[in-house]
Amino acid sequence: METDHTLLSAARKRNQDAWIKIFDLYSSSLYNYALRLCGDPVLADHIVGDVFAKLFDQLAAGKGPESNLRSYLYETAYHRIVDEARYAKRRAPLEAAIWLHQDRLFVSLRVEDEILFQEIQHAIRHKLTEDQRHVIILRFLEQFSLRETATILGKRVDHVKVIQGRALVTLRKTLEYNGIRKTVLSSLVRQTPQAIGV
Repeated sequence: METDHTLLSAARKRNQDAWIKIFDLYSSSLYNYALRLCGDPVLADHIVGDVFAKLFDQLAAGKGPESNLRSYLYETAYHRIVDEARYAKRRAPLEAAIWLHQDRLFVSLRVEDEILFQEIQHAIRHKLTEDQRHVIILRFLEQFSLRETATILGKRVDHVKVIQGRALVTLRKTLEYNGIRKTVLSSLVRQTPQAIGV
């Protein structure tokens, strides 16, 4: 498999095959990320288009990333989503049920209890801050490291650790308060190799 550096070098030379490979590698995951945060398929599609248009413009101008293309694309998508949320003067909703149903690779657990789905959805929507939702999505859904998540969000690694810790504590407390002893989050942290480390 070609490295980011090889693909980016070829894309800077306007190699169409390199552009197709970059798009094929990242477009679906970027779309899912945008959809989770904005909840609108059309807007998510526009955001992905904007991200790739920006990348093309940057590379054509001799700028843009030299490596770690995935982080660069997610960072661009994050800022585009934040801009859209500010423009619309509303918070970006998160549909946790779609989140969990669409990401079988993310959740290798079999969630049998529909009440658990509803509790998780409610907790994520109503108990987490916007920063906490972003961190939970990037860390556990997209499986970025702490360092990559910090870069995408424009925050320090130690700040991301604090946000993640508070989000997990809030979700655990909310689910335990509602009588759910075995939480999906505890299992996710154990199953995600990068959950604690950078």
